[in-house]
Amino acid sequence: MQAIAGAAAWLKDQRRTVKSHLQRALLVGALGTALLAVQSWLLAWGLNQVIFLHAPARRLWPALLGISALALARWGLGWLGRRCSQAAGAAVVLRMRQQLLAKIQRLGPAWIAHRDSGELVTRVVDGVETLGPYFGRYLPQVSAAGLYPLVILVAVFPADWVAGLTLLVTAPLIPVFMVLLGRLAEQASQRRWQMLTRLGSQFMDVLQGLGTLRLFGAAQAARQRLAGAGEGYRRETMGVLRVAFLSSLVLEFFATVSIAVVAVLVGFRLFFGHEVFLFGMFVLLLAPEYFLPLRAMGALRHAKMDAVAFAEDAVKLLAEDEPEPARGKARPGGEAITVTLRGVTFEHDGGRGGLRDLDLTIAGGCTLALVGPSGAGKSTLLSLLLAQSRPSAGSLLINGVPLAEVDLTWWRQQLSWVPQKPRLFIGSVADNLRIARPDATQSELEAAASKACLLPVIEALPQGWDTPLGEQGYGLSGGEAQRLALARAFLRNTPVLILDEPCQALDGDTAARVEQALQAYGRGRTVIQAVHRLEQARQSDAIAVLEHGRLAAFGRHDVLLAEGGLYAQLWQQGVLA
Repeated sequence: MQAIAGAAAWLKDQRRTVKSHLQRALLVGALGTALLAVQSWLLAWGLNQVIFLHAPARRLWPALLGISALALARWGLGWLGRRCSQAAGAAVVLRMRQQLLAKIQRLGPAWIAHRDSGELVTRVVDGVETLGPYFGRYLPQVSAAGLYPLVILVAVFPADWVAGLTLLVTAPLIPVFMVLLGRLAEQASQRRWQMLTRLGSQFMDVLQGLGTLRLFGAAQAARQRLAGAGEGYRRETMGVLRVAFLSSLVLEFFATVSIAVVAVLVGFRLFFGHEVFLFGMFVLLLAPEYFLPLRAMGALRHAKMDAVAFAEDAVKLLAEDEPEPARGKARPGGEAITVTLRGVTFEHDGGRGGLRDLDLTIAGGCTLALVGPSGAGKSTLLSLLLAQSRPSAGSLLINGVPLAEVDLTWWRQQLSWVPQKPRLFIGSVADNLRIARPDATQSELEAAASKACLLPVIEALPQGWDTPLGEQGYGLSGGEAQRLALARAFLRNTPVLILDEPCQALDGDTAARVEQALQAYGRGRTVIQAVHRLEQARQSDAIAVLEHGRLAAFGRHDVLLAEGGLYAQLWQQGVLA
């Protein structure tokens, strides 16, 4: 219940941001309802003239023209009201998507790495879209249900106070039954939303692991699990719709009964001569319109349920604790950048892995290879250097200045980063490479691609540099995508280069050529790389051997071999990971 109350309060806060749009939609609708009353009066007057007074046709033309003009005016007002309502919904969706993306960006890559990507996608894409119908249709209809019937009552009471009183007494029955049915509907909608987020997570897992599933012959089983989850989601969706249809049925029943009561009262009073046909017909024309806003609100109740279900998740996400923003302004000088770690400790959630009291100096202009068993802390150290995470103890210095005091924008401008699994985006090959430098010329692109041994691959593509790549670099092999990421680093041309096994997905001949290019590129730069290939460690200026988050050994290849420690064992096994 607290979660629902928090979601309702959050939705109320969002409503204030589009208050002007909603108010305009409400006023336009109220004016349209007033014109409807005038139109109904003209229609009732015309019928009275034809049926009882046998008026000639020429007397009806003004009324017919007025009815036509009013119908056209109401259509225009209806269009304008919908535009205002839709603008409210679109504004909230756009702003909320921006807020969620900004929040996720502030939480950072370290937070994202421990969250389910499918769930995040479902929240930011499908979840945010539920706010459109809520603010663009449901809320305007709630306001209309409160105001438009009052406008009709103002018109009905002077014509027939008995019918007006009947409408006034029967109207509250509809909201009462909406509340009674609302609890059941909200529970069903929350179950549906939870199932949708799980389904999104499962789908993303299957997509990302499709190669593994096919290799082990488990693709069919995964398909069946997805089909089962999809069927469960279908059942939950149908359950929500059943509740919505039941609610609509109840509302229609009571609205129909109320209109029938009004019609019976008007009929009996006409029969006994206590009612004038003109006033009775006027009331009967307006009675269905009196209940229409209430009935429409009930039909849109599922929009509220979906929005409340999403709002609960949105409130939790927006309340996540963010890392304290960096406020450093220092920009350490020097020809080369030296990185020093003093007693650096970092623990992942649950206390697993990380670094423990690590002391290490990475001299400026030198190449350092990080080696060690899986889980030794290599990736954690790279994450700290990239300022994606912060140490829980100790300090990381850039040319003697603590990283906490350094301008992070400046620091990241000094870095080039080649991850183990590079991220490629929808766009052309040139677009993906220009992420490193948007203003790069074509000759600079070709030079960077040539260093990464990628130029022949690009030239063989159907459209060359303009060949479109799909999400995750669809159309390039793993090795080709790795080379494109290396070309980005060459194009960026920064004093610090950080790599996480840059040649892992390359064949031996290509890897050798890329390593030569890296050696040439790295002269005079600070290069830090987590390596698995023996030659990469051997050719480095220094090697840091990590074990259980601690520095087990440090030195050159031949010195570490002579010491006979962990590095020598890994070398003898022929693997450094």
